[in-house]
Amino acid sequence: MRVAYAGTPEFARSALEAIAAAGHEICLVLTQPDRPAGRGMKLQASPVKQAALAHGWPVAQPRSLRLDGKYPDDAAAARDALNAANPDVMVVAAYGLILPQWVLDLPRLGCLNIHASLLPRWRGAAPIHRAIEAGDSLTGVTIMQMDAGLDTGDMLLVESLEIGQDTTAQLHDRLAELGARLVVQALSDAQAGRLKPVPQPEDGVSYANKIEKAESRVDWALPADAIARRVRAFDPFPGAAGQVGAETVKLWRAEPLPNADADAAPGTVLAAGAEGVRVATGQGQLLVTELQRAGGKRLAAGDFLRGFELKAGQAFER
Repeated sequence: MRVAYAGTPEFARSALEAIAAAGHEICLVLTQPDRPAGRGMKLQASPVKQAALAHGWPVAQPRSLRLDGKYPDDAAAARDALNAANPDVMVVAAYGLILPQWVLDLPRLGCLNIHASLLPRWRGAAPIHRAIEAGDSLTGVTIMQMDAGLDTGDMLLVESLEIGQDTTAQLHDRLAELGARLVVQALSDAQAGRLKPVPQPEDGVSYANKIEKAESRVDWALPADAIARRVRAFDPFPGAAGQVGAETVKLWRAEPLPNADADAAPGTVLAAGAEGVRVATGQGQLLVTELQRAGGKRLAAGDFLRGFELKAGQAFER
């Protein structure tokens, strides 16, 4: 089939390359405009654009697809490019732009979305982070027939996997691999007329709000297990952070200590050594085993403490 593809980050790159490897023709790739990144803040192409350029696929980078929006010329140029590409279907994965109705209606088979959750759980921008933060035991990928709503379309294929003790970075990679496999299956089923759309349940809807940098600050009044989940959920971005005096310390690995009461104010350091930094929380104790100071590297607790004084009685600010 002739496939138009809309996606931007690394999560979307895996599926794009899998679709091409399965023998489909990539007739157009849409991705976000190049953004400043890195220490020099130089313009950098998205992972999806990098893949498209490596394979010689045509690329469009509109700032908007709304013909009546702020960038109508961009939208009109994208419409012309899509009409010229004449796709049978569009696959969308973490694109970052809202698709107006004219885009949804353009491909013969519509637009299929690769969504990293078990819909209707975690509609929205950050389903991987929020599933970990909430303590979900399962997540997965839903291939969805897109409509005008926010992740409200009919489900076409669904497959789950266990979260375990994954960080967002680890779970991201597992879900990207699963999403790539499922969308290839969905395209095969679409060709054969085997897809059977299933409306999403009305119960169990939740929204995965975008991760904000301000969320990185650890609230030590929370239970230890909730803080540990946030440490995993915010790895690699924005990173869970504690404040010790004038220093910001990132916490990259932490686990709640079972059956460990904390007779101290939340945020108080109870012990610090090679095994980790034990901190009192609103409920129980948290053992932090990997930390990082501003401008430094991630270090195991023992190595970190050789260059940063942190001892019993000190406290992380709340």
